[in-house]
Amino acid sequence: MIDLTPPPPPTAAQLRADAQRLHRVLIGVALFIVGLAALWWAEHQFSLDLRAFSIHPRSPEFLVGVLTAPLLHGSLEHLLGNSFGLFILGALTLYRYPQGSRIALPLIWLVAGLGTWLIGRSSFHIGASGVTHGLMFFVFVSGLIRRDRTSIAAAFMAFMFFGGMLLTVLPREPGVSWEYHLSGAVGGVLAAVLLRKRDPAPPRRKYSWEIEEELEREAERLRAETELPSPEQITPIWDGPTRPHDPRTDPRRGIVIVFPSRERGSDERLH
Repeated sequence: MIDLTPPPPPTAAQLRADAQRLHRVLIGVALFIVGLAALWWAEHQFSLDLRAFSIHPRSPEFLVGVLTAPLLHGSLEHLLGNSFGLFILGALTLYRYPQGSRIALPLIWLVAGLGTWLIGRSSFHIGASGVTHGLMFFVFVSGLIRRDRTSIAAAFMAFMFFGGMLLTVLPREPGVSWEYHLSGAVGGVLAAVLLRKRDPAPPRRKYSWEIEEELEREAERLRAETELPSPEQITPIWDGPTRPHDPRTDPRRGIVIVFPSRERGSDERLH
C-alpha cells in the first residue's frame, strides 16, 4: 500500500532551525577564509619562509604539505580567487550535506594533497585550489547521482559559478598546478560516490497530478490482482484420460468409483 499523504509544510520552528544552520555555516566558512588571509598577511609581513609546508612531489620531507599546502597562497590574487570558491562551494557542501561533509572534506583534502605529491611536477605546490575543485566536483556529481531537488539545485549553482573547473583539471597555464586540480576533482568524485546515501533527501510536498498518477497505478495494480482470468487461461484439474480411448475394449471414459447402495433393513421405519 502506498502512502499518498503529502508531508506537512515546514513549521516555523523548522524554518528557524534551517536559518540558524545556514547562519552557522556561513560564519564558519567566513572564519576559515579570514584565517587564510591572516596567515598570508603574516607570511608577507614578517617575511616568513613557509616552503617547508608546501608539497614537493615525491620528496618524503614534504609529505607534511599534504595537510598544510592548502593553507598557503603565493599572492593576494591567488588568495582572493580561492576564497570566493571556498565560500560558495563550502557553504553549499556544509549546508546541503551536513553529515556527508564531515567525511567528504577530509577525504578531498587528503586525496588532493597525496595525488599532487604522487603525480605533480617537480615544483612547490600551494593553495586551496585543489580543495575548491574537490568541493565543486563533489557537489556537482552528488546532484547527478542523487537527483533530488535540493541536490540538483546545489549542483546547478556550483556549475553556474564554477563550471570552468571542468577544464582546469587539464594542463593549460605553466604556473597553475593542474595536478592539484585533478587530484582534488578525483577526491570530490570519490566522496560523492561513497557518500551518496549519507544525507537523506528532504521531504517534499506532492503535486495534485502526482497523487492522481499514483492513485491510477494503485487502481491498476488492484485490478490486476482481483480480476478473474479468462477460461482459456485456466488450467483444469483433470482433463480426461491421458491414453487413447477405445470403446470396444474400455467402454468407460474414466475411472468411476461405485458406491454401494445401502440396503434397507427390515426394521427401517418409513415416515
